[in-house]
Amino acid sequence: MQEYKKFKGLKKENLRDNMTNIELVLNMLAEVTTTALSKQEKPQTFNESKNVAHRGGKVANTAKQAYEEQLGQKVVSSINVQNKQMLEIKSKEDK
Repeated sequence: MQEYKKFKGLKKENLRDNMTNIELVLNMLAEVTTTALSKQEKPQTFNESKNVAHRGGKVANTAKQAYEEQLGQKVVSSINVQNKQMLEIKSKEDK
């Protein structure tokens, strides 16, 4: 997370407040998938939990790659709250 905050130029600001809509959605997809896997598999050790978290992240990464392929634009962005209007998803015509 620290690397991502640095990429966005943040110091103490909340990272979620500085994510674009698609960044938020993919982050939430990773979290909800990890939670569902964890409830289903009930990991007992740190390594089992780590494995579940990696698998949850893979689901979001697959969605990220499909999004980028279909739209021809990167998901990860240095846009932050200082560029508030840019946090919203825009079409090429809107730009």
